[in-house]
Amino acid sequence: MAELTAEQFEAAKVRGNARMRGPRAESAHYDAGRNRVIIRLTTGVEIGLVPHDVEGLAHASVADLKTIEVEALGLGIHFPTIDADLYVPALLEGLLGSRRWMAARLGSAGGRKLTALKAAASRENGKRGGRPRKSA
Repeated sequence: MAELTAEQFEAAKVRGNARMRGPRAESAHYDAGRNRVIIRLTTGVEIGLVPHDVEGLAHASVADLKTIEVEALGLGIHFPTIDADLYVPALLEGLLGSRRWMAARLGSAGGRKLTALKAAASRENGKRGGRPRKSA
C-alpha cells in the first residue's frame, strides 16, 4: 500500500469539504460569564449551549469545559478532559443528547409541572392519609 503524501491529503480534504452540505463548526469556546459553550459555524452564526442541558456536559466543571476541540472537519466538538463529544448537525436540529436521555429529561420536567388540577389532587390525596407507603 502506497503512503499518502501531504499534497494528496490536502487535496482529499478539499474534495471532502466540497461534498459536505450544511453549516459546520469553525471554532468553539466556553464563555464562563454567560455559562455557555459557544460554537461558531462556517456560516458566521454562533450558537450557545448551556452545558447543564447537554448530555455529557451536565456535570462538567468549568475546567472541563475550557478545553474544546473542533473535529471531523467541523462536524464534531470534543471535550478531551471529560471525553465527551457533540455532533454539530444534531445540535442544529435541537438534539442535545440521545433519545433516552432527552426522554428522561422531558419526563422529569413534566413530573415537576405544577397545575391547579395536580395541586387539587394532591390535597385530596393528603386528606386520605397521603401517598401510600411502598411495600418491601
